[in-house]
Amino acid sequence: MARTTPQTHGEILAAAARRFAATGYRGTSLQDIATEVGCSKAAVLYHFANKEAILTALMAPAIEVLRSLDDRIAAQPGPAAAQRVAAEGFVDLAVRFRSEIALLRGEFPELLQQPVFAHIQQISERLIDALAGQSERASARITALVLLAGIAETCGQFADVPDQDLGEALLALLRRALEPPVH
Repeated sequence: MARTTPQTHGEILAAAARRFAATGYRGTSLQDIATEVGCSKAAVLYHFANKEAILTALMAPAIEVLRSLDDRIAAQPGPAAAQRVAAEGFVDLAVRFRSEIALLRGEFPELLQQPVFAHIQQISERLIDALAGQSERASARITALVLLAGIAETCGQFADVPDQDLGEALLALLRRALEPPVH
């Protein structure tokens, strides 16, 4: 098979996304991605320093939306407003980036330990805090964490459900499950 140089980062990213979806991040090598593209491993490395750089590029749009959501939550005047913005914003993010989230299923906790994603753990903690209505009660925090994890898992499982239908169902679930913040 004749090997060629990929024309764009996009070809490599698309191939990496397919491989990560099929065999997971850990189960995919740079050689697997190169084979999927039809080029050499060196050609992939010409575009990306390593596999982590590919994952970072794949996740960059979702991470930017997550950072923006974190800023919007922080700007809210109180726990009730922060909880509403967190719920609506996270559902929107999870639905919009469900294919990216699905790539990481089962590997997300381990990937969060990588230095490049350290800030995601901090944002996740603030998101849990907002969804819990700023409460320190274990029940509120457990509910918030289960909802976040469940929403991410659900979005990966129901890729065929239209965005609007999925988003409405998830928001309805959040509204039923979350306790209003105590003033």
